[in-house]
Amino acid sequence: MAFKNPAQDTAHPYRAIWRLSWPQVVMMFLQFWIGFVDVYVAGLINREVQASLGLITTCLFFLLIVGTAVANGAVAAVSQSVGAGLYRRAQRYVGLCLALGLGMGLVLMLAGLTGREAFLVVLQVPEELHGITGDFLSVYALLLPAYHVMLISNAVFRARKEVIFPTLSILLVCVVNAAADFGLGLGLWGLPAMGHSGLAWATFWSITAGTLLNLAMLWRKGLLRRGAFAPWRWVRRALPRLLRVAGPSGLMQVLWQSGYLMLFAITGALPRDNIVALAGMTAGGRIEALLFLPGFAFNMTASVLVGHYLGAGQPAEAKRFGFRVLGIGVAAMSLVALGLWQVADDVARIMSDDPAVRLEIMSYLSWNLLAIPFTLTGMILGGALGGAGATVYTMVVFGTTIWCVRLPLAWLLGHHILDGARGVWISMLVSQMVQALVILYVFAFKDWKRFALVRRASRRDPAGLTEEPEPLPVGTNGGLRK
Repeated sequence: MAFKNPAQDTAHPYRAIWRLSWPQVVMMFLQFWIGFVDVYVAGLINREVQASLGLITTCLFFLLIVGTAVANGAVAAVSQSVGAGLYRRAQRYVGLCLALGLGMGLVLMLAGLTGREAFLVVLQVPEELHGITGDFLSVYALLLPAYHVMLISNAVFRARKEVIFPTLSILLVCVVNAAADFGLGLGLWGLPAMGHSGLAWATFWSITAGTLLNLAMLWRKGLLRRGAFAPWRWVRRALPRLLRVAGPSGLMQVLWQSGYLMLFAITGALPRDNIVALAGMTAGGRIEALLFLPGFAFNMTASVLVGHYLGAGQPAEAKRFGFRVLGIGVAAMSLVALGLWQVADDVARIMSDDPAVRLEIMSYLSWNLLAIPFTLTGMILGGALGGAGATVYTMVVFGTTIWCVRLPLAWLLGHHILDGARGVWISMLVSQMVQALVILYVFAFKDWKRFALVRRASRRDPAGLTEEPEPLPVGTNGGLRK
C-alpha cells in the first residue's frame, strides 16, 4: 500500500485541502443528481409518489445508521493508523469494518422485510400513501447489505486519501440510476413502465453496480486478500476501540435520523395542506442538497486530515486544518447559496408541475438557505471531531439540538402558532443556529484530541507492523482519560 506522510501537506495546507476536496465535491454533486432525478421522475408520475419518496428516503437513511457509524469509525481508525505509520493495522481495520458492515446489512435487511408494517406506522404514513411507501420499503430493504458495503468501502478509500475511487463508483451509480429511473419509471427505451416500483428498482441496481465496482478496486489493491482479515486475538482487542467511535456515531445517527422521521411525521400531521407540505419538503430538500451534499465533502476532508495529523502526533496542526476547512467550506457554499436563491423559482418549476407544491418549495428554501452557514459549520466541525474519534461530542450536540430545539419548536410553530408548514421550516433554521454555535465552542475549547485511537509507531517497531494494537497508555481507559 502506498500512503503519503501527512507532514508532506503541512507546507501547502490549502493545496492538500483542495486535493482531497475537489473529487469529493464532484462526488457530492453526483449524489445530488441522483436524488434530483429520483424526485423529478417521481413528480412526473404524481404528487403521491413524490411525497412517498421523501418519506422512504428518510427511512432508508435510518436503516443505514449502522453502516454510516462503521464508516465513520473506519475513517478515524484507518486515517489515524496511516498517519501513525501503522500500515498493517490500517489494512486490518479495513477488513474488520467491511465484515461488520456486511453482517449488519444482512441483519437489517431481514428486519426491514419483516417489520415493514411497523415502519409504516412509525412514519405515520397517510393512508393514501401506504401502498406506494410499502413497495419502496420492500425493495430498499433488499439493497441494505450492498449499501452498507459501499458506504464503508468509500470511507476506506477516503481514509487512505484515495478519493478518486469513491467518486468513480458514485458516477457509475448516477448513470445507472438515471437510465433506470426514466426507463423503468416512465417506460422509455422499450422498458416496462413500472411507475414507483421502477424508481425503487433503479436504486437497487445502481447501488449494486457501485458496490461491485468498489469490491473490484479493493481486490485489485490487495485489501480483500487474506492479510486484511486479522486473527481473532487481534480482532477482540481492536474491535472495542473501533466501537468507541462507531457507537456514539451510530447513536448520533439514530437521534438525528429518527428526528428527521419525526419531523416528517409532524409535517405529515399538519392541520392543513399536509400532502403539499410533504411534497414541498421532499423537493425543497433535494434542491437544498445542492449545497448540503458538498458540505459533506468538506466534512469528509476535515475528518481525514484531522485523523492523519493526530496519528502523526501533530494535534495542533490537526486543529488548524479543521479551521482551515471550515473557513473554505462556509465561504464557498454561502456564495453558492446566494446564487441558488436567484434561480430558486425556476428550479422549483422544474421540480413540480403543481402550483401549490411549487409555492411550498419556495417557502422551504427561503428559510433553509438562510441556515447554510450554520449548517456547514456543524457538518464540517462534526467531521473534524469524527476524524479525531471524538464522536461523543457530535452525538450530544446534534442529538440535543434536534430533539430539544427543532422538534418541539416545529410542533409549537407548525401546529399551534403559525398553523402551517412555515413553522416547521423556521424551526429548522433556529436549530441549525444553535447547533453551529455549540459545536464551534466544543472544537475551539474542549480537549477532543484525547479521543485519538492510535499513536505513532515506536522506535522498537518503526514500520508499525505490530500484530496487535499497542497497550493503552497509563491513565487512559480505551482512549478516554478519566
